[in-house]
Amino acid sequence: MGKQGIRDRVAVVGMGCTRFAEHWDKSVDDLLVEVAYDALDDAGILPTDIEAAWLGTMNSGVAGITLSGPLKTKYIPVTRVENMCATGSEAFRNACYAVASGVFDVVLAIGVEKLKDSGYSGLVSNRPPSDGTSPNITAPASFSFLAPAYFNKYGLDPKQGKKVLSRIAWKNHKNGSLNPKAQFRNEVSLEQIEKSPIIASPLGIMDCSGVADGASAAVIVRSEDAHKYRKYPMYVKALSTVAGPGDGRIKQDFDFTSIRENIVASNAAYKEAGIENPREEIDMAEVHDCFTPTELVIYEDLGFSERGQAWKDVLNGDFDLDGRLPVNPDGGLKSFGHPIGATGLRMLYEMYLQFQGKAGKRQLDNPKIGLTHNLGGNPWQCVSFVSIVGKEIS
Repeated sequence: MGKQGIRDRVAVVGMGCTRFAEHWDKSVDDLLVEVAYDALDDAGILPTDIEAAWLGTMNSGVAGITLSGPLKTKYIPVTRVENMCATGSEAFRNACYAVASGVFDVVLAIGVEKLKDSGYSGLVSNRPPSDGTSPNITAPASFSFLAPAYFNKYGLDPKQGKKVLSRIAWKNHKNGSLNPKAQFRNEVSLEQIEKSPIIASPLGIMDCSGVADGASAAVIVRSEDAHKYRKYPMYVKALSTVAGPGDGRIKQDFDFTSIRENIVASNAAYKEAGIENPREEIDMAEVHDCFTPTELVIYEDLGFSERGQAWKDVLNGDFDLDGRLPVNPDGGLKSFGHPIGATGLRMLYEMYLQFQGKAGKRQLDNPKIGLTHNLGGNPWQCVSFVSIVGKEIS
């Protein structure tokens, strides 16, 4: 964390999110225009009120003209950012810092991805040149290592462990069935999840997040100006991003039951936001459930569960909509989908709706503090992002 945090210095006054789906009938331009105007209309402002924008996309455009072209912005600065699966969160972080610095009054953070048009499957993908020492494996394979490592360390037999992972997927699909913008809107039985075809043992296809197209956006202003735009803004309490050194795969003490970047990022965010006990002070969370064992270890990395206890908390329903700390109330990556550039902002969109009581059938009872968590990369080498947002200034 920097010497000066961002706590309560900026606020979100407008947001938008497309449905995440296989949008064969929509282009990147279409998605950007749709979500940008949704966010602008929500904030009650015009496109000409936006002074700068940050666009997050991994593969669906280069440079700021990806956004300035379809929106026909009038020569404002537009910065395109990428940080793997935390790309949308990175756009939000940079936009918030720009407002907090005093350089701009009103900015737009926006994320988009058209994965379906790119042919991306979630399995084989192009990798940047390297020295050849990194393992050449798929994302499901790399995160599958978490499951047997966790089961072995904490004494779960594989059958019991599989039930825990299936319970996580079941919870997220149940939540997503209540979300009209989710990619997958059907509840899925535990039996169907447990028996789904294996992708990377012990992970079945129902343990893996979906591949989707979509976009999400936020309008950000200084906190002292927020009530000019809306009665109930969302205040930013903390923003934390870390990039790991990538040495987990050669460290003898790295045992695949924890992701170090998650711990560092969350601890910094808690310090900035003044959170001392996340289990008691966080009312809801959106976490990066790219695969079910990822969500399992995130519970412990972020302090939602004691070490070795998350599997019990899952089976007890602690992270369900009616549990002690609802996680992924909108369905998460698993059900809502994962258009990479949009995911981080989509998580914040759920916080925004919940604070305003606009989450429909999945609405929680008066949440005041929320957390979003993104990661990108592999368990042994990744970037991790954590935000803390709130309904009120503290």
